[in-house]
Amino acid sequence: MIPAGMRRDLSERNRTMKKVAVIMGSDSDFPVVKGALTELKSFGVPFEAHVMSAHRTPALAAEFAEKAAENGFGVIICAAGMAAHLAGVIAGHTTLPVIGIPCKGAQLDGLDALLATVMMPSGIPVATVAIDGAKNAAILAVQMLALSDAGLAEQLKARKAEMIAGVQKKDAALQEKIAAL
Repeated sequence: MIPAGMRRDLSERNRTMKKVAVIMGSDSDFPVVKGALTELKSFGVPFEAHVMSAHRTPALAAEFAEKAAENGFGVIICAAGMAAHLAGVIAGHTTLPVIGIPCKGAQLDGLDALLATVMMPSGIPVATVAIDGAKNAAILAVQMLALSDAGLAEQLKARKAEMIAGVQKKDAALQEKIAAL
């Protein structure tokens, strides 16, 4: 959620802010990807989500990646399971940062997707988050955009402060339980 003291005209800001593309290899990846979309929305970051396959629609994926920067994108998130070549294919066709979300599959519990996403050849990097780590993919995308957006940087600082306060509250409750022993 956007902190109350940091609200500004998001419609104006969204006209100038780079968008995040969220590409799924299959619509079956949507339950995982939904976490990324929710995070992006909570930061007020504009995004588009699409289904494209590295194997079934390679020309479409390549064309999207090649035109992504000129179409206003600043970061691309790719979610795929099994062979999980989507992030690598996209990264091979753009200079934008690409974040891969390896998704759990039926056979190897997502390890195949993790290895396919993280083991990229030199010169074609893909930042990779945990298996089904869509929320962290979105936060990483926001951090990348925040390098040139002070408003996003402030929102990230506020989010970190909320996490610190939450941990401190849990520690205080633990100390009370220990004292009561």
